[in-house]
Amino acid sequence: MTQIPSWTAVAVSVLLVLVAVAIASWQRLGISREIVVAAVRALVQLVAIGAVLAWLFAHAGIAGALAWIFAMTFVAANESRRRGRGIPRAYAAALVGIVVGTASTLGVLVLGGVISTEPQVLIPIGGMVVSGAMQASSLTLTSLRRSAVENRSAIEAALSLGLPAPQAFAREMRTAVRTALVPTVDSTRVVGLISLPGTMTGLIIAGVDPLQAIRYQIIVMYMLLAAWAVSALVTARAAQGSLFDDAQRLVPIAA
Repeated sequence: MTQIPSWTAVAVSVLLVLVAVAIASWQRLGISREIVVAAVRALVQLVAIGAVLAWLFAHAGIAGALAWIFAMTFVAANESRRRGRGIPRAYAAALVGIVVGTASTLGVLVLGGVISTEPQVLIPIGGMVVSGAMQASSLTLTSLRRSAVENRSAIEAALSLGLPAPQAFAREMRTAVRTALVPTVDSTRVVGLISLPGTMTGLIIAGVDPLQAIRYQIIVMYMLLAAWAVSALVTARAAQGSLFDDAQRLVPIAA
């Protein structure tokens, strides 16, 4: 059985934070304070979430687990909204994309008997899916905003020729979804060659046989591919509707 690091070991790891702070100070990067704040926040947040999860695992049941995952989607949508600054109803678009991406992916895993509905399984897996869906949504909104600003003349020219908004904006939509999928496709392509992914690494450290650990990792990689794809597509579709008014005109994008 692998030994779990003690709090003394955690304290020793603070030296690594000091290394980062020393480098930032030495190079006058101006982010030494941010590094310290980030490290302290991470510690506090992880301790707090650890306590909450311990309670959920013991008392919540499937209803509590699903409620927790649903709450995470709201936090994730708010974070993605920042990337779509200026896009009308960006929060709603991100929320719909993340919820649909998460629900569809978890639905397949649960109904297919891939994972159980126990909170200690559903919540961590759900967290990974929500995180992936959030990243896809953020990248999609970022790309859509950039396209709406940089390609405004071309889009308006297409509209003036009589093309409906979905056709005039089709290239930008494809670009946004493709851009969102690139990171997860790239990471899936080289998984195991450049680095051992987190799930596999954690299982191996815990003493699980590597050939068993890879089964979990394969499932994780495939579920993230699905979550990213669905979330990117749904977010793009939802955001597109708010980029055009009732007269099929491209709305101004606020700075």
